[in-house]
Amino acid sequence: MPDNATFPPDSPPTDAVNDECRVLMELHQTPQILQLVAGWSGTELALQSQLRQQFSDELVRAAVSLHELRRKAAGKFTKAASMWFDRRGLEQSTAEQVSHHKAARFDDAVWDLCCGIGGDAIAIAERCSVTAIDLNPAACQRTRWNAEAYGVESRLETRTADVLTLQPEGVWIHVDPDRRAGSEGKASRIEDYVPGLPELIGLMSRCRGGAIKVGPASNFGGKFPDAEIELISLSGECKEATVWFGELAGRQPFRATVLPSGESIAGHPLDAVSVVAPLGRYLYDPDPAVVRAGLIDVVAERLDLNRLDGAEEYLTSDSLVSSTFVHPFEVLAELPNNESDLRSWLRASDFGQVEIKCRHIRVHAETLRRRLPLPGNQPGVVILARLNGKARMICARRIVSG
Repeated sequence: MPDNATFPPDSPPTDAVNDECRVLMELHQTPQILQLVAGWSGTELALQSQLRQQFSDELVRAAVSLHELRRKAAGKFTKAASMWFDRRGLEQSTAEQVSHHKAARFDDAVWDLCCGIGGDAIAIAERCSVTAIDLNPAACQRTRWNAEAYGVESRLETRTADVLTLQPEGVWIHVDPDRRAGSEGKASRIEDYVPGLPELIGLMSRCRGGAIKVGPASNFGGKFPDAEIELISLSGECKEATVWFGELAGRQPFRATVLPSGESIAGHPLDAVSVVAPLGRYLYDPDPAVVRAGLIDVVAERLDLNRLDGAEEYLTSDSLVSSTFVHPFEVLAELPNNESDLRSWLRASDFGQVEIKCRHIRVHAETLRRRLPLPGNQPGVVILARLNGKARMICARRIVSG
């Protein structure tokens, strides 16, 4: 679609939407302002002062904002420096590695509903034809330009529409509901998403299959019958829960996938029961995707690990296990949950800095850290956990693979 394309929404756009589209098009047609911003080495105040001698205030604000968003997006997108963002679109967008992982399930035409800045649509378009749909015409324009940045514009088209008015049939769908509509922060309840739970269930019933992106901390449990919920982490952070339904759903109700390794495990939380055993030579902290998927016991059974306590996520063994499902620590000491005992042990240690980890035992980590003697120069870890019902302090070293 050409840069001078009109934005034909299903209903007349508001003045704010018209203004956003106008400024966006003007910014795209004025690349020199973005070059000036990118090459500036002075203060932002001086930059804006100089730019306002040549450009309007709103264009200057838009250029400075886009430059900052591109800088922030570098950790999410390999083509961030040439992409088009708005603040909400970037915050809600899927990281590139996660999008590519999800895209691998699609093998036919896909409708990407609530496309935002187009992160998921672009990844899917590397494999399939995609119709990207959003109520905001500026979002559709950003998606088109971002598709050009990735060289997939020939397999992606956009449409400005209310997704609730559409009747997709015979296609896969991907849906990224708005989790910020009408609120200052992210909605944690799926019922507060836009589209909401009833509308999402309706889409699931009408389509052959697809994926719904929901927050990893959302109340997805029991909301989507006959679906597979995949928890996806990237570099140790749980990024999203993907609800796979219809023909794209797996046979198990839950899956945990760890990126960038791609290691994945599926099952039901009640498929396995771990043995509670004494602390061994090694302690393991399960990846957050495994924890949120409820698959700790399934992972423990696969890796031949034991639990420290029925109410703790930490696992243990006497032999070192290598898996991206768990992060290993070498145990150096097991102490009572008593600060004086910990201080006494640390005085004789080589710890010069310490990481404090806990899940279910309340502690103000920074306050405790300031009171600890750290005479050495090596990094260490203090883990507060229950061992067979008793609160303990475990001194350990983090084991870094490779």
